[in-house]
Amino acid sequence: MSGPSGRMVHPCGAAWTPFANPRHPLPMTPHRTPLRFASVLLASLVLSLFACGREDDSETDPDRMRGVQEAPTVELEPGCGEPGDDAGTDAGVDAGTGTEPDAGPAVCGDALKHPSEECDDGNNDLGDGCTPLCTREPVCSNGVCENVCGDGQLRSEQCDDGNTLANDGCSPTCEFEPGFICMAVDDLPPAQLSLPIVYRDFRGYDLLATGSLPRGHIDFENALGSEKGIVATTLDAQGKPVYAKTSMASATTHGKAAFDQWFRDVPNVNQTVIGTLNLPRQAIGQYLFDDQTFFPLDTAGWVASGHEPLRADNSSPAQLHNFNFTSETRYWFEYRGDEVLTFRGDDDVWVFINGILAVDLGGIHAAETASLTLSQRASQLGLIVGGTYQLAVFQAERHTRASSYRLGLNNFFRPSRRTQCVPGPDPEPLCGNGTTDPGEQCDDGINDGGYSQCAPGCVRGPRCGDGIVHLVEGEQCDDGNLRSLDGCNATCQLELP
Repeated sequence: MSGPSGRMVHPCGAAWTPFANPRHPLPMTPHRTPLRFASVLLASLVLSLFACGREDDSETDPDRMRGVQEAPTVELEPGCGEPGDDAGTDAGVDAGTGTEPDAGPAVCGDALKHPSEECDDGNNDLGDGCTPLCTREPVCSNGVCENVCGDGQLRSEQCDDGNTLANDGCSPTCEFEPGFICMAVDDLPPAQLSLPIVYRDFRGYDLLATGSLPRGHIDFENALGSEKGIVATTLDAQGKPVYAKTSMASATTHGKAAFDQWFRDVPNVNQTVIGTLNLPRQAIGQYLFDDQTFFPLDTAGWVASGHEPLRADNSSPAQLHNFNFTSETRYWFEYRGDEVLTFRGDDDVWVFINGILAVDLGGIHAAETASLTLSQRASQLGLIVGGTYQLAVFQAERHTRASSYRLGLNNFFRPSRRTQCVPGPDPEPLCGNGTTDPGEQCDDGINDGGYSQCAPGCVRGPRCGDGIVHLVEGEQCDDGNLRSLDGCNATCQLELP
């Protein structure tokens, strides 16, 4: 489940994009295309070779052509055909924003920012400015955060309503728009905090190599014992823990190369699953996640793909679960001086605040707990009242019989200030009024998407001329324009040479 799948490109620039979601935790069943559709697509590709003026077929690769049967969605890359004045010829990526002007449905993880997404960097990393859920993260250093327009955090911008849409009172550049009444509001504490969390599932070392898979990971299902000092006191440049026992013996780990795989995507070694860690608000103002049977991947990862068995826990009667995984989650907070963290982990738990190790519950052990009052460690952690800092929690479950996880945040949530706009007495046109206003691609008054319809955010939905062959809608071809006499006509039907 690493970032977006690679795309195969034929000499005319057409790319076949697999139907499998690159972030789906399970192997996808190959999509079977009816024979007549495959034939139509193959004919479309042949015609497009002529339409693009390609006379030299020396670059044609039979393996690439074979991909049409396996992945029938054809997406034209820039450079195949000349743009015309017809509607639908503006498909592509805006060089300044990474946004597809004619974006279809959002696919988080494809590295193309859809208008409905806050961001999309195409990876599974936290702490790099964009989560794997395609939501923005603060960009902070030494407690000071950069202004990020659209993150819903009003700092020095004129406004910030939590999006980058136009015609809603706050512009895509966080400036006021005429026709609206806008005010700064403080959000009330939510009923729960939902933190993005990245799980990476491993196979235990007791499992032998099979097919293309190597033997299970040497650090999982292979040792016992609490062990402090496995990680260094600071995170690396990528925000990952640094292995600290390169020149000394370790009771439960087996070197830097193996440890570096714990919190990074490694094909055939781990499988990545993206989720959320929900912390309901407690009566005392605490947000708490507490699970003494923490098995989030029982129906995912290597177990789901049939490459690892479920294993018995220590309950009576025993229950079967998917052990051997790691997790990573992060949270940004404004330090006020009264915050208290509580933790429990089985096995390893490491907590970093402001990139500095604050809690070390390393090793393979029964559930261990820890509590941290931030004000007692403020100097060591570099915390200044009023500054915004990152809390990063790394956890590993490495041996059968039990799995436990607790994360408590006392006095961490502070009301965030954002902009709320409502139409004024004489409002300007906005998305949903049935009129295509400046900054909108379309507006049918409903904007619920669908073929040849307008999608949410007043952007065009899938349609003839968007450069993608929509077979289920009766398209035989789509060369990215609505011109006829170029191999594919204005209704996306094939034209004979």
